[in-house]
Amino acid sequence: MNSYRPGDIVEIGTDKGLVYVHLTHEHPSYPPVVRLLKGVHAAQPDDIAGHARDNVFYTAMIPLVSALNRIGVSHRKVGELALTGSDRDFPTFRMPIRDKQGNVVYWWFWDGRGLTYSSELEAQQDSLPLREVMSASTMMEILLAS
Repeated sequence: MNSYRPGDIVEIGTDKGLVYVHLTHEHPSYPPVVRLLKGVHAAQPDDIAGHARDNVFYTAMIPLVSALNRIGVSHRKVGELALTGSDRDFPTFRMPIRDKQGNVVYWWFWDGRGLTYSSELEAQQDSLPLREVMSASTMMEILLAS
């Protein structure tokens, strides 16, 4: 398969078992947004859509197909899950702006359209995903550790 679309649930084969991601959004200037799903499985979960809905633990931007092809792992679409409610909105990502010593001076928040900023990171903002493009090897490490 050459590409995936928002809503697609993708199974990735590893030597430790099967792991899953849910592609949720596309942006014209950035890689797709995916949700990483908990668990390494010996077989595909019976309710793959339920698994994608209930087991999200990390959100990231990654050029999914090219990244997975680059590291040589098998992958395929195994289901779909439409986004509902507020999940339809492009997620907000956070990005620290640091001084020369590496201290965070303020935070940028990007919602796919524009930037806002704050000098303080509020509790609910602390759980926002980082605005960075994840590598395939990092994604696989995170998935396999879940």
